[in-house]
Amino acid sequence: MANNHFDPKHFIKHLTHQPGVYRMYDDKGEVIYVGKAKDLKRRVSSYFRKNIDTPKTKSLVQQIAAMDVTVTNTEAEALILENNFIKKFRPRYNVLLRDDKSYPYIFISEHEHPRIAFHRGARREKGEYFGPFPSGVSVRESLRLLQKLFPVRQCDDSYYRARSRPCLQYQLKRCLAPCVEGYCTTDEYQEQVELAKAFLHGKNQQVIEQLVQRMEQASGELDFERAARFRDQIVAMRKVQERNAVTGNQRELDVIGFARQGSIAAIHMLFIRDGGIQGSRSYFPKVPANTEDSEVLLAFILQYYLNDQVGRRLPPEIILPEVNQLAPVDAQHEFEVLEQALGQKVRITNQVRGERRQYQILAQKNALNALEGRMNQENTMLMRFQQLEQVLDIQHAIQRIECFDISHTMGQETVASCVVFDRQGPKKSDYRRYNIKGITPGDDYAAMAQALQRRFDPLLGHDSEQAVMPDILFIDGGKGQLAQAENYFAQWESKTTLQSPLLIGVAKGESRKPGLETLILAGNHETLPLNADAPALHLIQHIRDESHRFAITGHRQRRAKVRRTSRLEDIPGIGVKRRQKLLQNLGGLQEVKQASIEQLIAVPGISRELAEKIYYAFRDE
Repeated sequence: MANNHFDPKHFIKHLTHQPGVYRMYDDKGEVIYVGKAKDLKRRVSSYFRKNIDTPKTKSLVQQIAAMDVTVTNTEAEALILENNFIKKFRPRYNVLLRDDKSYPYIFISEHEHPRIAFHRGARREKGEYFGPFPSGVSVRESLRLLQKLFPVRQCDDSYYRARSRPCLQYQLKRCLAPCVEGYCTTDEYQEQVELAKAFLHGKNQQVIEQLVQRMEQASGELDFERAARFRDQIVAMRKVQERNAVTGNQRELDVIGFARQGSIAAIHMLFIRDGGIQGSRSYFPKVPANTEDSEVLLAFILQYYLNDQVGRRLPPEIILPEVNQLAPVDAQHEFEVLEQALGQKVRITNQVRGERRQYQILAQKNALNALEGRMNQENTMLMRFQQLEQVLDIQHAIQRIECFDISHTMGQETVASCVVFDRQGPKKSDYRRYNIKGITPGDDYAAMAQALQRRFDPLLGHDSEQAVMPDILFIDGGKGQLAQAENYFAQWESKTTLQSPLLIGVAKGESRKPGLETLILAGNHETLPLNADAPALHLIQHIRDESHRFAITGHRQRRAKVRRTSRLEDIPGIGVKRRQKLLQNLGGLQEVKQASIEQLIAVPGISRELAEKIYYAFRDE
């Protein structure tokens, strides 16, 4: 797509004055910048003036080999499309928000007896979602509070359906036991669900008034036990209100702190909800060189609130840093476009007093603290890389390190991990997991060989500029695992002009304690002695531990998935009805596994052929 003879005059001549998104490409065809415009022709023309103000724009323009545009109906549509392209292409001249972890919610289902639950991820299940919350801790604290205030079930549906008598939560007066007939009516239960919803919507006083009315009604009907329950709820609600009155009066706002030194920027978000600080979080966006502070902050805000994957929404008010970053007037037009894109109104300010001022100071203090911590971390990582270069006598700067590890339980559900570090630390966007199949259970050597094939075979046929190769490849294991890597790369090098990485095995000490690791160099299998306090060894331990963590997390997820899935589902000819028949007639999965062919045939709908399939499927495990 790109070419080395880009003619900006010819390109601009045929541009439209409509709103849209423009993309700039370098001579390799990679997107290096994405921008939006109310008027495409006017905005793109500004890049090719004789006098360009900023060094960043000068550097960007020099690398443009091609451009294209996408026209939109409105500027708000252009803003959303720009955000999508930035997330997709990750252009190096854009400020990039490197966080797409989904935020947690409180979920109330639409069952006959709804449940209140923690939820993260896609919102597919029918019901009402409250949030998002800044952290899982915030959600769990809220759920504990709700359980004390409103006796609504928080158990899983499978647990709820299996009950024949009330559980401990009923005894603690934290659930009305709708799972067992005769303990509460559907109307009584739904009444508590509606009160919980009103509470989550912030209507605390309205909830108390309703509870008072119901207490008086129950008392008038001489139902004193029910009236006492309402009284206890009112007392608990009053305590919650008192706590909120102490923490503050601001209903809902986000406060932003900003600090920067060189190419490292720290942005701290303070979340104020229901009269108090509900949580906070620091972000470190990727900042191109020579980018103005105001551009960094504005780009972060637009990407942050447009990131619909994580369920964020625009609060009624946003407080910006006080000075030197982004004046509300400068970005007023951008925020108006953001409001149109999200269909919400927001008040933007940085001149605040009283309680808001205290929040602003706190956010700024946290941003400075986060920046200092980030810089110390990066300086430590750089020093460790430099010492590793000295220890291994490598003359060039190490840019990329990868490490492989294998995890399984008794040979089952084997998972290989590949983690990546650069000079800034872990590069989690490049982490990979490989589900290992088709090997003898427990054969770590075969698992390592398969993982290496799946990582490096796709690079065959690529040139050195296209292939992403590590400078060093660590293998978590002893000489056996290292030998697998040596054998693989001996064959791999014969098929390509690419140079294989330096291979090093990391074998654990006898007691598996940190500092006792043995480093084994490929080729002669010499061991590399390092002191326990050597920064280079600390780097290797960090990489090895991260690889182990990533592998075992993937293995546990895979193992849990298998446990949730019936082995019967994998047998051809066994559908939902036949599976139910087998489990009902034989008494459970273990009984099906142990059943003889004759016992299986006795189940209605199971032929001899199918019974033999089932019998041998479990014997072949």
